[in-house]
Amino acid sequence: METILTLTEAASRLAAWDDILVVCHANPDGDALGSMSGLVRGLRALGKRADWYCPDQVPEPFVYLFRGLENSGLVPVHTVTVDVADSKLLGPGEGRFAGKVELAIDHHSTHRPFAKERWVSAAAATAEMVWLLLKELAVTPDAAMASCLYTGMATDTGCFRYRNVTPQTLRLAAEALEAGASAGDINQKLFETKTLAYFRAERRILEDMELFCGGKAAMVLLPQSFYAETGAREDEAEAAVGQLRQIEGVLLGITVKEKPDGGIKGSLRANPPVNAAAICERLGGGGHAGAAGCTLEGMSIAEAAEKMRAACEQYFAEIGCI
Repeated sequence: METILTLTEAASRLAAWDDILVVCHANPDGDALGSMSGLVRGLRALGKRADWYCPDQVPEPFVYLFRGLENSGLVPVHTVTVDVADSKLLGPGEGRFAGKVELAIDHHSTHRPFAKERWVSAAAATAEMVWLLLKELAVTPDAAMASCLYTGMATDTGCFRYRNVTPQTLRLAAEALEAGASAGDINQKLFETKTLAYFRAERRILEDMELFCGGKAAMVLLPQSFYAETGAREDEAEAAVGQLRQIEGVLLGITVKEKPDGGIKGSLRANPPVNAAAICERLGGGGHAGAAGCTLEGMSIAEAAEKMRAACEQYFAEIGCI
């Protein structure tokens, strides 16, 4: 039976532990990577032995988070996950960590229990939670730690533009700046700098997108050939797809993506009143109202697109949005 912890209780666990491995989800975003790197830095600042594990390669835009944070090769005694809403999201790491995660730190409302204990809150980003956790542990953040956690907060809030931003989010981001987070450089790198391949991908996405539900939903299919033809990285393609909901009248942007191993992943980005998590839950996934995802197994990308379309059309009809 999993135990639900408070902030103070989660901090007391970490205070008592050593030889800690911090794990994030597969296909990692800035919050997962920022939370993981920030927590490891904080634990090491306390004199603890701590390493990190990411199921996938760290995307190039986030490599800076791990400068000077090489793994030591420790044999972990305790395993902690950050930003992982479901054990399935550990991807290749799911089998490795099955039954071994002692503490899950997460901010997803759709969190499915898989750890022995969990601390889950409604924070805008898991990085917010890690910042509060390190404060509870009396860690004095340095500039590198602050930059990691600022990255997590900024990326999960669209550079503080999304509806999940709270007064606490802005206060903690300000504290990160006071601690030396290089916010201007981070914002420019993550939100303003694009490769030529990104713009090729964006053009292709706009050409290929399908509008349905009366023009309120826009869907794009990303087979593996898409990356070879545009030269775009997976994270660049996802970012380009994120622009779909900026089209006037579009409430839901949908990506149906073919993974290198042939698996299919659906990613949804929504504007109110559409709830992306409510749609993805019907397909075995989850997330937030504004951003959610799911895995569609045992089918082609075309079949997955049909299943996604049907789920979206049913949902739009139920909420009276068609």
